[in-house]
Amino acid sequence: QVQLVESGGGLVQAGGSLRLSCAASGSIFSIDAMGWYRQAPGKQRELVAGITSGGRANYADSALGRFTISRDNAKNTVYLQMNSLRPEDTAVYYCNIRGQISSWRSFSSWGQGTQVTVSS
Repeated sequence: QVQLVESGGGLVQAGGSLRLSCAASGSIFSIDAMGWYRQAPGKQRELVAGITSGGRANYADSALGRFTISRDNAKNTVYLQMNSLRPEDTAVYYCNIRGQISSWRSFSSWGQGTQVTVSS
């Protein structure tokens, strides 16, 4: 009932930048937390950055100082600006959005994933 569409991944050289976007659509009553996760081959999915409905952000140590998460509540969209990319940032990036479909029913939806590849 809530669909997420991601965009913005790709191939970039080390030191470069990418901006990921994730837009939610469907039966949305309200949106609470939004976040970005990533999963590298052979590794577990990990949180990269999250942002609350009030705009408070938190980051994984590996992302701190290089990545910035932001949200546009009018567009139900979350962004991840990634600067100074490193080869170890190579992974499939997934967005996650949690909120309410109605005052009594919550949702947690995942994007389809977008590949980020950083070459050395």
